[in-house]
Amino acid sequence: MSARDDRALSHDIVDLLHDAGRALHVAEIAAKLRVRDRNRLVDVLDELVYGGVIRPRAGQRFRLAPGAKPQQPQQIEAVLHANPRGFGFLRTAGEGDDIFVPAEAIGGAMHGDQVRARVVAHTRRGLEGEVLEVISRGRSRIVGILQGRPGYLRLEPDDSRLRSPIEVSVGSAELQSEPVAGLAAAVKITRYPEMIRESPRGELLAVLGKPGEPDVEVAKILIEHEIVEEHPADALAEARSYGAAPCADEMAKREDLSDLPMLTIDPHDARDHDDAIWVAQADDGDYRAWIAIADVSHYVRPGTALDDSALARGNSVYLPDRAVPMLPAELSSILCSLLPQQDRLCMCVEVTLDPTGAVKKTRIFDAKMRSRAFLSYGSVARALGFSTLPERDPEAEALRDDLRVMWSLASLLRKRRMRRGALDFEIPEARIVLDKDTRSPVEVSQRSVDPGIRKAYRLVEELMLLANEAVAAFVLKREQPSIFRVHGAPDPDKLDRFGTLCGELSVDFDPEDATDPKRLSKFLRKLDGHPKKAVLNMLLLRAMQQAAYDPTNIGHFGLASPAYLHFTSPIRRYADLVVHRLLKAMLRDADEAPSGRKAKSDPKAQSEREELLRRAAMTASLRERVTVDAERAIADLYRSIYMRGHLGEIHAGLVTAITPAGLFVQISSPFISVMVRLDDLGQDNYELDDSGLRVVAQRSGDMVSLGDTLTVEIVDASILRRAVYGRRLADTTKKRRLSKKERKKLRRGGAALGRGKQSKGKGKGKGKGKGRGGRRR
Repeated sequence: MSARDDRALSHDIVDLLHDAGRALHVAEIAAKLRVRDRNRLVDVLDELVYGGVIRPRAGQRFRLAPGAKPQQPQQIEAVLHANPRGFGFLRTAGEGDDIFVPAEAIGGAMHGDQVRARVVAHTRRGLEGEVLEVISRGRSRIVGILQGRPGYLRLEPDDSRLRSPIEVSVGSAELQSEPVAGLAAAVKITRYPEMIRESPRGELLAVLGKPGEPDVEVAKILIEHEIVEEHPADALAEARSYGAAPCADEMAKREDLSDLPMLTIDPHDARDHDDAIWVAQADDGDYRAWIAIADVSHYVRPGTALDDSALARGNSVYLPDRAVPMLPAELSSILCSLLPQQDRLCMCVEVTLDPTGAVKKTRIFDAKMRSRAFLSYGSVARALGFSTLPERDPEAEALRDDLRVMWSLASLLRKRRMRRGALDFEIPEARIVLDKDTRSPVEVSQRSVDPGIRKAYRLVEELMLLANEAVAAFVLKREQPSIFRVHGAPDPDKLDRFGTLCGELSVDFDPEDATDPKRLSKFLRKLDGHPKKAVLNMLLLRAMQQAAYDPTNIGHFGLASPAYLHFTSPIRRYADLVVHRLLKAMLRDADEAPSGRKAKSDPKAQSEREELLRRAAMTASLRERVTVDAERAIADLYRSIYMRGHLGEIHAGLVTAITPAGLFVQISSPFISVMVRLDDLGQDNYELDDSGLRVVAQRSGDMVSLGDTLTVEIVDASILRRAVYGRRLADTTKKRRLSKKERKKLRRGGAALGRGKQSKGKGKGKGKGKGRGGRRR
């Protein structure tokens, strides 16, 4: 009997119990519903009991649970994540669990599609659903390997989650006769499947070359994520039409900041400069900070080709060997960039603060400016005495006293931010160096930043945070719409796993601490010096929600800020550009309104503006995720290419993630994450336990847990899967093994094992959860 028949039976049972209004015996249920297969009926009843829909009573009787009603299938909008074996999962924007979709219930949907679906069953595995219709397609371009011959070509997608093979038509007469089988290619989908077991059809966009070549593989990733390096011709024409200098008439209208010695501080190889800063301190101790940001909105107007292109890109993309800018170079690197000794248009945030760093007054205005100098982070660190590594820069040395005033304010701002509970995660970053000729990776290491140079980064970072928060407060005070940068509290279910790990490591953790940034920040400081700080930080970071753009302000948990937005990088982020436009409209309305009166707003125009903001916020969030995925995929690609020359090497690393398929082991040099499949852990049969924090050998009881050190041999580096694989080597370190009784309990699906000792003063049962896994109640 199919899963779909079981779902129909479950609906019939609930309807029957609802109409009866009393408990019914299993035989009575079978008779009324004409079910002959008693075992099948019992299984469906068990699933309904497990899902809390019905309640068992003595004597094999069942009744509807209090509050339960005939099941009206709940409809949802979600994104389908397909599995290569045919089934899939629905993932919603909220915090709910994934919804399982069997292969026969997927219909014509493909991996990555946004779909309308319904929940049809509550099972022991969780919720089960079926796809009703496709709302929007997730992929329009697919990359893979061409098979067949001209006239009968098909594409085998690199992503095994996509349906295959894809029938390919060739528009170019030149390609119709060329032997292209075995080459990498990109296809544009021209016909999507409408039912299960139907494959898409597509038109050949480009033959990219031999699979495995670095440039070919990078090109595939960029095409797959719809990242285009060349700007549209009409957008380029618009950018060039502005010339190389700001319009004199526009300059004359603006407040002149050219008397202020504004500075741009960026990496030494930066191609664009969004921001310039200056700080002065008065005799009474008050600070006055100017944060000038490139006025991109003056050039990129709504409805233009430049705007359409910028919105489609969403943000700039940064690769190991180059950047793909959101705006054409004529704007991003020249006309909008705050270059030294060049007149530029800007929007300025002027903030007055008291000697403790508290904001007293904020002013925002259109201005013109001329940057006095461009300083690198290294030169600033050297001038302030933070580091002796960088070479001295005469310009930075001459500005030492002024830089000290900036650092004084930045230090106050950081202390205030940390006191209110801002989180400060240490996230390791990879440094990938490519050969200039072959473009193959020659070094993959962990990016190491000199502590002194890091302090110079913080100087600029704190002033940017100050500007972003000041603008957010300015907008909220005037009750005007905007796009906020929002960040919610951590996911409770993921915190459970984190609490379990803390309990096993005898680390006191109260889940309630994670609901308040200040308490969570205090907990993070307690981890300093802990031998497994890195894995604890990583697991806690995974419990955090992803920051996003939204017209509704819910605050920023990670910054412990009641209101935050992005204003300081309009050259490389579309959301910042939108905020600039909104600010200009607010300032213009304020100028036009009679003194002391609020400007009237057209309700229809306001509704249209809010809808545009929702779309812009959604697009900016989506493109940000696409960019992050692409940058990560390219980094993984270069890692796998690099490790092809290191097969057979032996490394010790930290277990940083555990999945049903295997473990991920992070090695430090080279800075690589190695996948160790469960079959490659040893001769035994290893299984993931209930907590998801360890795998356990079913015969010997050997355990490998998150945070353990594992010695692995590199056995494979797959270019297509962009992954490095290893096998575990014998470890002579004495580790805890599970007893037969514990393994038996694990196989029965018992509680998570080995949670470590209880914290002192915390008994079992009703304690707050410190040291015992912090289970949510």
